[in-house]
Amino acid sequence: MKIKLIILLLITAALSSNAQYITHPWQDKAVAYFGDSVSDPANSAADHKYWNFLNDWLGITPYVYAVSGREWNDIPRQTAQLKQEHGDEVDAILIFIGTNDYNNAVPPGQWFTEKAETVDYGLGYEKRPERRTRRMPDMNPDTYRGRINIALDSLKRTYPTKQIVLLTPIHRSGFYPNSHNWQVPEDYTNRCGEYLDAYVDAVIEAGRLWAVPVIDLNSLCGLYPLHDEHGRYFYNADTDRLHPNNAGHQRIARTLYYQLLTLPCTF
Repeated sequence: MKIKLIILLLITAALSSNAQYITHPWQDKAVAYFGDSVSDPANSAADHKYWNFLNDWLGITPYVYAVSGREWNDIPRQTAQLKQEHGDEVDAILIFIGTNDYNNAVPPGQWFTEKAETVDYGLGYEKRPERRTRRMPDMNPDTYRGRINIALDSLKRTYPTKQIVLLTPIHRSGFYPNSHNWQVPEDYTNRCGEYLDAYVDAVIEAGRLWAVPVIDLNSLCGLYPLHDEHGRYFYNADTDRLHPNNAGHQRIARTLYYQLLTLPCTF
């Protein structure tokens, strides 16, 4: 028994002497945040946004270009502004947008258009023409998938060496700031007959199609404003369960803290 105990102590000591601590890959990096009112510094629903928490915990320098009310078609503008103001002095870009596309009934659209083309195989006299169907990204600015294609095509060309991460829209319930702005909960379809799920799923699909990682905040952060018990995480339980308050942003930030631990910030 004593021999086994001595061996166990020796093994423990050896492991302890070689212990290495993981440094968070996003520590002290510069990160651009694209999006809408949830990320907008001017939105008063929270005075400490998720990107403030990430700055507190990881020292991330935030370049925030999110603007309230914006949809996916604003991402190219935010990209151009980042490029103009900071050039390549950014390590990664997080995109957190899509809830306004749902609310404003932007139709989902399609990812690709297709056409038949002749493809030549071989060289010189050995060429063998064949007819094949080819697909190309649909760049329709009036559809949700078309807008995502346009945005990611622009981003991947403007910042080919940078990490780009997509965040799915979080769950949303009622938003009733005044009689002219009346937004129903997500258990209703929008005016084109689509539920919020279609817009969340499209972001997940875009990650695969455009080779960018996706953090599914819709499921991972746990915010569920359709339940009264979760009203505590939003600006006003009676009139605004769209915009997280400080507590809601902290939940988002904690989720991102651990999810980003699995992703390189730089290449």
